Amino acid sequence: MSPTPNGLLSPAAARRVFLVLSFTRWFPVGLVVGLLTLWQLERGLTVAQAMTISSAAGLTIFALELPTSGFADAFGRRPVFVVSAVVNVLASALLLVAHSFWAFFASAVLTGVFRALDSGPLEAWFVDTVHATTPGADVDQSLSAQGTVLGGGIAVGALVSGGLIWWHPFAGASALVLPVVAFVALNVLHLLAVLVLLREPHRAEHVDATGARRALASAREAPAVVRDGLVTLRGNAVLRGIVTVEIFWSVAMIVFETFQPIRLAELVGSEERAGAIMGPVAAAGWAVFALGAALSGWSSRRIGVARTAIAARVLNGLGAVVMGLVAGPAALVAAYGVTYLLHGSGGPAHAALLHRQAEARNRATVLSMNSMVASAAFGVAAPLLGLLAERTSTQVAMVAAGAVSVFGAWFYRHAARAERAQRTQRTERTERTQPDVRDAAGDEPARRAERDAPGVVSRPAS
Repeated sequence: MSPTPNGLLSPAAARRVFLVLSFTRWFPVGLVVGLLTLWQLERGLTVAQAMTISSAAGLTIFALELPTSGFADAFGRRPVFVVSAVVNVLASALLLVAHSFWAFFASAVLTGVFRALDSGPLEAWFVDTVHATTPGADVDQSLSAQGTVLGGGIAVGALVSGGLIWWHPFAGASALVLPVVAFVALNVLHLLAVLVLLREPHRAEHVDATGARRALASAREAPAVVRDGLVTLRGNAVLRGIVTVEIFWSVAMIVFETFQPIRLAELVGSEERAGAIMGPVAAAGWAVFALGAALSGWSSRRIGVARTAIAARVLNGLGAVVMGLVAGPAALVAAYGVTYLLHGSGGPAHAALLHRQAEARNRATVLSMNSMVASAAFGVAAPLLGLLAERTSTQVAMVAAGAVSVFGAWFYRHAARAERAQRTQRTERTERTQPDVRDAAGDEPARRAERDAPGVVSRPAS
């Protein structure tokens, strides 16, 4: 994997590992993203029980997000990511065999533990590995590529899941069993890939600690890392603004992740017909999400990372508004696709802005604070919007959520100012270090050559 002389992976090798593990992490999710609730209902759960289980997973993530990320910053990215992959295998295996509320509940709690452990370490490992050999390097292009891999992986997984359900080779079993079995098997494959590919050198502060002593020392260090991350958030207006954007972003996500199938069912006449349509629609949504992530890298190179994030946030919110206004299923699906494209384009730019405000010692903590705010905002806003939909209509709730989410772009203003100041400093540095190549007459060589060329009449200075 082309390691450098000090044992670190080169930026190119780290990027390959980052993208491969991103694919093995998210491709299995596509297999169950559209059928998880159906699987629970088929095993005998009520809708209320299924929603309670989903809440259990979310609350577990909220409770463990910062402690687990602090442990990752203190102990190391690789050990935490390996543990997360192990917990993922256990959670998915329990999902496969569960037939009762409490079995599904335990699987949901384990899934919450997995997602809390999984949030941040791989991305932090990649950025720190790149910065170890190329200090201060921007990683927005690689994060854009990861968003493309993530969206593409889930989209392909959703299509494969639909194909497995259509194939249904086991007549005596549910058609949903095969995708869940494949989900478990691919999670095992992800664990093996993590063990083989992810390499992290021992850091200086842990060189003399081994085994249980190292784990105990790192556990004691984790709360300090978490406190340091919260202090950083309080004292850094740029970071605070970026994290605040997640509140508004999460409100928009409720529109295109939760209200979309509800509104589609209203337009086509039944939940069954909407469910049949949502499979390929969800796959297409993640495909355009991947395209949006790729466009984010293109846009960042041309107008800057902060401006890309602002444009994506505004247009994504407006897309959610349009989803609430359209009156036909085809128009709703089209608006959903555009909105999901913009959802994908905002992610890499937002992440790149976060990384600019983080350091190696607290990077995973910063990422997890961002994720935790998003989870909390989604959990609080969803029932409120549901109540609004009951009192008025689904469309009113969608339009209101989309309109509110647009205001999140305002909180990128500090990041935009910081980016402009950084660009100005780079320009001034370049001008100071550029040699003065003017001649005694004050003309640059190119202009002097033009002036002295035979048959050329110099134009007067404007």
